[in-house]
Amino acid sequence: QVQLVESGGGLVQAGGSLRLSCTVSGSTVSNYGFGWYRQGSGKQRELVAHISSGGSRNYADSVKGRFTISRDNAKRTVFLQMNSLKPEDTAVYYCSRDWGGYWGHGTQVTVSS
Repeated sequence: QVQLVESGGGLVQAGGSLRLSCTVSGSTVSNYGFGWYRQGSGKQRELVAHISSGGSRNYADSVKGRFTISRDNAKRTVFLQMNSLKPEDTAVYYCSRDWGGYWGHGTQVTVSS
């Protein structure tokens, strides 16, 4: 059974940094694509960053240059390093495998101004 567990969220001031982790069980991370999504209050869930099985990375325009997605195959963990955070980055962040085939429960990120 594939399970994804996010961690690392919290409250941070604007300009600060957080690193989110998505720990995967029941699956490797090297053989699949993984994405980080977010959903702000009253908004639709949106894709923030994606890493393919081959290692290609793609980012939403709103986070390019600030966020970096990476993975540690041995630890079965996918990371999202978030720098220069803005209040508009406030959302619940979710990890997903296979473009929404599997989801974690999310971790809250709140950026204060």
